[in-house]
Amino acid sequence: MGEPTDGRVRCAWATSAPDYVAYHDEEWGVPLRGVQAMFERISLEAFQSGLSWLTILRKREAFRAAFAGFDPVKVAAFDDADRERLLADRGIVRNRLKIDATIANARAVVALDTPLDDLLWSFAPDTHRRPATLADVPATSPESVAMAKALKKRGFRFVGPTTCYALMQATGMVDDHVSACWRAQDPGDVVRSRGRTSETTRR
Repeated sequence: MGEPTDGRVRCAWATSAPDYVAYHDEEWGVPLRGVQAMFERISLEAFQSGLSWLTILRKREAFRAAFAGFDPVKVAAFDDADRERLLADRGIVRNRLKIDATIANARAVVALDTPLDDLLWSFAPDTHRRPATLADVPATSPESVAMAKALKKRGFRFVGPTTCYALMQATGMVDDHVSACWRAQDPGDVVRSRGRTSETTRR
């Protein structure tokens, strides 16, 4: 597929396939809440490590079916038989380390003394400068480094600073739609309010 024909300007990464266009327009950068929803996102970001996000998007429904809708309580109870079932499932990414990490992460979610989404959103920066171009989008941030450290301390796996920053982008903790993108309401600083968004330009 070439450029979309609706006349909208989008972030450059989002124009190569219909799946990307829909994800970019409807989900990416939209503030997300909910323990189960955030567990799904952190799991899919881990599975994406080393792969194309498009691969994960196209397998997302299969992932949901395989991992009990990403209900952390149910996934935390997975046993060796479930591991073998997952390794045989052609609909998902059959990587033993990532499968084991997802089960371990579910157990870590269940063991938290605070809801997962509250923990993750506690690392959202109060302000974030919108990138002018794709080249201005960072791979990590001080907040994603801190998030990764906190998650690893709590027993999470496959949650390095790069994965955590991708999670922050995907769930609206930071808004990295480039200035020219139709989703960017304002080219200036994006002010975050722990799950709600308002945008202002610094004068």
